[in-house]
Amino acid sequence: MDLTGLTLRVAAARPHVLLAAVPGGAAVRLAAERLLRARDWPQASTPAQADLLLVAGPDLPELRTPLERLWRDMPAPRARVHARTADEVEDALNAGRALLGPPAVRPASAAPPADAGGHRKGDHGARERHEGDDHTPGHDGHGDHGGHGGHGGHGGHSGGQTEMPGGLPMAGQGADRDGLTLDQLHLPLGPFLADWPAGLTVRLVLQGDVVQRVDVDEPARPFDDAAAEAFWVQPWLRAASGEPVPVGEAVRRRAAAHLDSLGRLLSVAGWPAEAVRAWRLRDDLLSGAPRAAVAPRLERFTRRVGRSRTLAWLTRGIGVVTAQKAREAGVGGPAARAGGDVTSRYRQWLADIRHDLPRLEDPVPLDVAVEDSPRGPWSAEHPPSAALIALLPRLLEGAELAAARLVVASLDPDPDELVSRGVVEVARG
Repeated sequence: MDLTGLTLRVAAARPHVLLAAVPGGAAVRLAAERLLRARDWPQASTPAQADLLLVAGPDLPELRTPLERLWRDMPAPRARVHARTADEVEDALNAGRALLGPPAVRPASAAPPADAGGHRKGDHGARERHEGDDHTPGHDGHGDHGGHGGHGGHGGHSGGQTEMPGGLPMAGQGADRDGLTLDQLHLPLGPFLADWPAGLTVRLVLQGDVVQRVDVDEPARPFDDAAAEAFWVQPWLRAASGEPVPVGEAVRRRAAAHLDSLGRLLSVAGWPAEAVRAWRLRDDLLSGAPRAAVAPRLERFTRRVGRSRTLAWLTRGIGVVTAQKAREAGVGGPAARAGGDVTSRYRQWLADIRHDLPRLEDPVPLDVAVEDSPRGPWSAEHPPSAALIALLPRLLEGAELAAARLVVASLDPDPDELVSRGVVEVARG
């Protein structure tokens, strides 16, 4: 029996896709998620589960090293492709499936995938990005891509740290809050985790399971600023430039953004069925579905999630920040209005969606000074997500590791806001 050929045929028939979204690539990620659901291709949450790595978004030189680590952690057979725009997603997935097929049936015309820097290679490059059973996956000490079974799998990828076999950094020592000397573990979360802000890296120092210190890396910027777009705030960017934008378009984009964030939080919290419902509703809103078609489903969804006692119990008392403290930190929007814990913040998203439902088709011109963007009042000089990212250390320090992913998901800062061309132009003056 040709086990190699059988393995390749199985992988090519229904690849498990690891989606690595980079800042500026939200539109590409959304297109990929829609197409994967339409094809019924499973989306992997860790390299160990994946056959096909799809990099979604513009070229970011700073992220080439962690992308290579993802690639090396994937078992054979494997393939890798890159879609820089939403229009490239379908061709990239087709090329990836072709590369996974047995050599006898692999199309000779299949284009070799692009490397992390966006450069196409010849036959040698294609072999580097398609591996058969004669390859032993490289291990550089980095393990989980971000699986969170039981909310405890918080693997990350970073460079330049001394590490132990099995993927954990070497532990040092330090005094804990009780004055005892305990091992310190340096653990990076990001930049590529499932249900995680694209490209964000949060570096934790742990003693036991308690976060003692938090550092957040600056978001990686694309090689070409013109390639990066802040998808969720596009209506506000266009209105600020003088283009007439209907309020209905803006609130539709805002409600879709909240559903995207809710999907991440529900997935991290271990409620995948409702996460998928949130993402399907998100896609319906983005496709322009009329209010009458989506309103009943949105009402059922917000009622079911908002009334869940289990979800409230799981998230209550985690990541508490009062409305006053949030505003003092420059945070606006849902996080400031919620004024509380993770439970308060996801319930605020649900309330905002219900509030926006009647206005999905409002033709009145958008006033950016009146209508908040998804994460707060829009300002290119001070993007709302910058304040949310700056708030993370305050909320994560002293928290248990198992709660860290829930706190980040409940804020869901959007690094795209910091690297989009409109924002970069303002920052450069």
